[in-house]
Amino acid sequence: MTPAEILDSLFGRSHRVESGAGGLLHGEGLLAHAAGPATRVSLIGLTQGAALGVDGALALAQRVLSVVQAGERNPILVLIDSGSQRMSRRDELLGLNEYLGHLAKTLMLAEQLGHPTIGLLYGGSAAGAFIATALATRVLVALPEARPAVMDLPSMSRITKLSLELLRDMASSTPVFAPGLANMELMGAVTERWDPGRPLDAQLRRLLDRFAERSQERRDQRAAARGGRLKAAAIAERVEREALRDG
Repeated sequence: MTPAEILDSLFGRSHRVESGAGGLLHGEGLLAHAAGPATRVSLIGLTQGAALGVDGALALAQRVLSVVQAGERNPILVLIDSGSQRMSRRDELLGLNEYLGHLAKTLMLAEQLGHPTIGLLYGGSAAGAFIATALATRVLVALPEARPAVMDLPSMSRITKLSLELLRDMASSTPVFAPGLANMELMGAVTERWDPGRPLDAQLRRLLDRFAERSQERRDQRAAARGGRLKAAAIAERVEREALRDG
């Protein structure tokens, strides 16, 4: 689906979105309800497979902070079809990792202050751009054509000095080593897939109802239930118990 098709399926004609340089978008939409007033949803996005650099991270972070400062606690929906972080000398010298971290922290701040934050991955995303947008939201949903990757296997091979053949073999049985939507679901990073053959507005309303019930489980808990990470949740819970006991 294209961004226009996604927005129409979510909000009909009740949305206003502006596109900017570098594949950025921002705006808002009204999510209709059968009974009661519509829910105002703030929108930001990284589209067209664009890489996320210093300027884009600052622009998206500013939009998130503007929503937070308005004080309405409306949901924030992040549309994602990106490359990785921008691999340029300028961005690296300016400290791109700090800008990506800043963007992630604005989304986490919004969640802490009562804004449901939802990432909608409908295309590709990788590395720092994936971490600072999709993984920084409280819940990440995906359409079937999504192509997420924290790191592709050739890049992983160059960094770890392990052969590509060995990594492919490991990835066939261990989702930690493997890119792709199915593996991200096993790892708990992706909460659920949305069905593009059905109206997306109903699927978003159902998700927001779960926010209202505070029934969202942690990603490590989902990963344990799905068999993608067998120890992370138990270790995290043990660390929390020990910290509370010592405190």
